[in-house]
Amino acid sequence: MSEEINLIQSDTESTMSKAISHLETELVRIRAGKANPNMLDGITAEYYGSPTPIGQIANISVLDARTISVQPWEKNMLQPIERAIIAANIGINPQNDGVNIRLFLPPLTEERRKELVKRCNVEGENAKVSIRNIRRDSIEHIKKLQKDGLSEDIAKDAEADIQDLTNRYIALVEKHLVAKEKEIMAV
Repeated sequence: MSEEINLIQSDTESTMSKAISHLETELVRIRAGKANPNMLDGITAEYYGSPTPIGQIANISVLDARTISVQPWEKNMLQPIERAIIAANIGINPQNDGVNIRLFLPPLTEERRKELVKRCNVEGENAKVSIRNIRRDSIEHIKKLQKDGLSEDIAKDAEADIQDLTNRYIALVEKHLVAKEKEIMAV
């Protein structure tokens, strides 16, 4: 029975760490005033009939704090990449010079910064909800084991361990949110 408890705990921890990884990915996509090539992650352009991530069909680089350059491997991909960036609605208008696409990030206004912080908080809340759902599923699994003959003391200890894990990961979410808010609000 203790093997099953250990398995539940390790599954819980690995799933919670995946929730944190997802949060980190989402927070990177939210721009904080300075150019970051990861802002284009998740944007796909039509490449010979199939949607392909921009990073696989072009070189993405940061020219300065407010400029991202996208240089397609093939010149005929300029238009599809430009259309994909516009369609992604990331708040940046691409400038096509016939060879490269440049993305000039406008300085963030106070109002826009607050909107971005709200968006970060929504992502953080989603991560907390998923962590709590993982906790609920794990505790239900432990209760099933208890019905199948696991002692009540072992079950309570396992539930307490799951709760400690949950508290640790929720604190990690908060830490990420505070760091991102600080980054966004820095002028």
